[in-house]
Amino acid sequence: MTNHIPPAISTLRAGFASVLAGDPGEHWGALAAALPYAVALNGWFAEDQLREALQDWCDALAPENVEGWLDPYAADIKGGISGEAPRMLAIVTAGNLPWVGLHDILCAVVAGHRVHIKTSGEDGGLTAATLAGWASASPGIGIQIELVDRLSDFDMVIATGSNTTRQHFERYFAHVPHLIRGQRSGLAVLGGDETHEQLVDLSSDIFRFFGLACRSASKIFVPRDFDLNRIFAALVGWDHLANHHRYVNNYTYHKALWLLEAVDLLENGFILFKEDEALSSPVATMFWERYDDLDTLNANLASRQDEIQCRIGVGGLPFGSAQRPGLADYADNVDTLAFLLQPSV
Repeated sequence: MTNHIPPAISTLRAGFASVLAGDPGEHWGALAAALPYAVALNGWFAEDQLREALQDWCDALAPENVEGWLDPYAADIKGGISGEAPRMLAIVTAGNLPWVGLHDILCAVVAGHRVHIKTSGEDGGLTAATLAGWASASPGIGIQIELVDRLSDFDMVIATGSNTTRQHFERYFAHVPHLIRGQRSGLAVLGGDETHEQLVDLSSDIFRFFGLACRSASKIFVPRDFDLNRIFAALVGWDHLANHHRYVNNYTYHKALWLLEAVDLLENGFILFKEDEALSSPVATMFWERYDDLDTLNANLASRQDEIQCRIGVGGLPFGSAQRPGLADYADNVDTLAFLLQPSV
């Protein structure tokens, strides 16, 4: 591999690291100050999880990881606004996770597009603070990327939202090349011989970011004779979620609703297990299902790929890794960078 990491990406990683170290310097003070402010604005953000997310980004943006990601595209990488007339990319972000649109922004920087970003109202100011620090430390970013209240005059679009907003986006952006994402979820398949430590790792796939991520495990498939108490024993380290007001409100609501419907539930005080064929469970709940034959299960899941963001366990990702994707782990398995590097039409 050759060194083709755009300098702005190295600058961003250094900025995140400085915030984590408590020494943001002249460029990144606004981002450091934005963390507690974001927690106040978005009740689903917790400062420890914000810092954990920053550390994940520092790890993902390590030089060897960026090299491995970009090497296949080396001939096409711009790493800033190109000398050609750059295209205008519009990005519409979701608000379920901190820095949820950052990967799309990184892809745009690599591809050499100008970018207009419309953030979710749940963003908590994190994107604005990040871009302010990034533009200060790497001035070209301030020319290339802008936050806007209204999108107009764009050549390409990346938009993420619910399945309902996806239908709206598909119609509204039909006239330009677009990459539209809706709702997907993660699932776990257990083989039955998992260790207690592996199931503890699975608990982070379930609970990290309160289960709001599209890669959160929201459905578990277990063998017919599997003892579910093994899973409950591995979840106890997350019992503090019972003290989080938004999370526990979801728990209380669904418990009351399902008890009124006489649904059989398994619970431990902070998560409800409901046997259900659906793949996407509400916050503070987990759908589960037994299977008899793995080949039959695999065939069933293959027919539902449009609902699945990632698979954990048997035939999938290692337990505990689902919410730490690599740079080449594209949402919906659609190569964002290849989309942005396609020739203009």
